[in-house]
This record gives sequence, structure tokens and C-alpha cells, in this order.
Amino acid sequence: MRRRRMGAHGPEVSAIGLGCMGMSFAYGGADDAESTRTLHRALDLGVNHLDTADMYGQGANERLLAPVVRQRRDEVFLATKFGNRTSGGSFGGTGAPGAYVDSSAAWARQACDASLTRLGVDTIDLYYLHRRNPDTPIEETVGALAELVAAGKVRLIGLSEVSPATLRAAHAVHPVAAVQMEYSLFTRDVEGEMLATCRELGAALVAYSPVGRGLLTGAITRRDQLAAGDWRAGAPRFAEGNLDANLKLVDEVRAVAAEVGRTPAQAALAWLLAQGEDILPIPGTKRISYLEENAAAADLRLSAEQLARLAAAVPPDAVAGERYPEAGMRTTGH
Repeated sequence: MRRRRMGAHGPEVSAIGLGCMGMSFAYGGADDAESTRTLHRALDLGVNHLDTADMYGQGANERLLAPVVRQRRDEVFLATKFGNRTSGGSFGGTGAPGAYVDSSAAWARQACDASLTRLGVDTIDLYYLHRRNPDTPIEETVGALAELVAAGKVRLIGLSEVSPATLRAAHAVHPVAAVQMEYSLFTRDVEGEMLATCRELGAALVAYSPVGRGLLTGAITRRDQLAAGDWRAGAPRFAEGNLDANLKLVDEVRAVAAEVGRTPAQAALAWLLAQGEDILPIPGTKRISYLEENAAAADLRLSAEQLARLAAAVPPDAVAGERYPEAGMRTTGH
């Protein structure tokens, strides 16, 4: 597995990481045994960048990772996140009933300690603010994260779904190693000021949903393929009408993939990796077969002409539907 640096001064991690959310949350039923096998297989392949969050399955995802991480701690670069809560005090997803964002210093400290306990580790390699409440100055949040670094509980800090201005203000308090944003052929909002700011400040761009939540894999062709409890059934890009329009954009991705003897997902990931050495995709899966498919994309080199065709195949203004429902979109960009 090729390596890329996590920010200007961070360690080298696998060029392609593993998003662990779907093992416990959002994409249908969980299979902890298969997920555990997938985690071990990831490490066997050199995929050492594991990404989770306290809100994934109300802490269940962190607990799922814990035995694997404890057993193979020296092989793992562990990232988790905080900031999403519900009125009951537990963790909530964007748009969940009673959900709100808490980026206060007090919650940063409390949430970190809780994640350390669930994960069974002494230190989190990369600790993100998952979402930001604009009523809390980012300087307050990052000040608390800096204290966690000084205490040895956190090695690096990151931000997710923030604005360039917030990144600058945060970086002035403590270096930000990574910014996690949705980035794929289907979502290219970061390619302007956000990516330029990351590069100016030396922050890696960790790309989540790099295969468009499955749209770019070619595996989803109809809404009725989505399992019960699959979050995508309520996502705008998977809505009636929007889904058909978006699937038409995948045709050229399939064509390029066929030319190089790879899958559409591998072509999409190779395109993303080619956008810069500071781009770190974290495709999510809970199955070994998809993990192996994604990991193999790290060795795929596309020609300039193929990269250009992929970019032209999915014009940003042609994608139908927002990334999240309205409530979720309101939590981004602060």
C-alpha cells in the first residue's frame, strides 16, 4: 500500500484509508463478525488509516474497533470525531430528531475521554471536530483540542465540513493536520478556496464518500436495492428522478474503468488520488471484497486523457440533489 503524509508534519498513512461508519450506522444492518474480519484484512493489506466517530451507532462503532485496535495498535492510525449530540445527551446524526451540534470546550474534553474509554486506547491519533456550532468561537474549541494534545490524549487535530475562514482561525490557535470533507467525482465543492487553504496551511484533505455513497461503484441501479434502514433512502441524490439522472453520469466512468480493466469504484478512487498527494480518500465498507477492491485502486495510474474524461463525465452542476437533506446541510460550511 502506498503512503501519503497526514498533513505537513504528520506521519505517513495509507494512501487509501477505511471509513468505518457503515459497519455500525446508516447503511442497513450490522454484521460485527464480518466487520471485524474486514478490519483485520485492512491492516493485513497495509490500510492503516481507520476513521470512526462517536456518533456512529451511538458509540457502537468505536466499541467495534476497540479489540482490533488494542490487538494491533502499532499498525493503526486511528481517527475519530466529536460534536454531534442529541437532546438526550447521546450522539446524533445530522438531521436526527433532537440532534444538535456541540463544539464547546467542555464537550470536547468530555467527548474525548469517552471515546478513549470506548476505544480502549490512551491516545487518539487524529481527533476531529465533526461539525461546528457557529455560536461557539472556533478558537474556544481548538484551544480545548490543543489542551488534549498537550495532555497526550490526542496527537493531531482535524476539522470536518468547515469553511476556509474557520480553518484559518483554527490554525492560528493550533496546527490543523487534516480537514475532512466530502470529495468525489460527484462532489467537487472543495476544489476552490477550501483545497487552496488546506494546501497553504499544510493540512491534508481527507475525502469521505469518495465513491459517491455507492453511486460511483455501479452497484446501485435502483432505489429498491437499498436495504431497510439505509440512510440513502432519504438522501436527495437517491430520490426518485434524481437517482436516474445521477446514474446516467456514471456511464463514462464505467467506460474508462473498462479500458483499464478495473472497476468503476477503482477508477473513481484513482481519479481522486491523482488530484494531489495531499488527498487521502477513506472509502467505507463492511465487507472484505469491497475493501480489497478499494485498496487495489492505490496502484492504479490513469493517463491525463483518462483523468480528463472522468472529470468531464460528471460536471459538478449536472449532479442532481444536495449531499444531505436540508437539516444536514445546515450543519455544514461553518
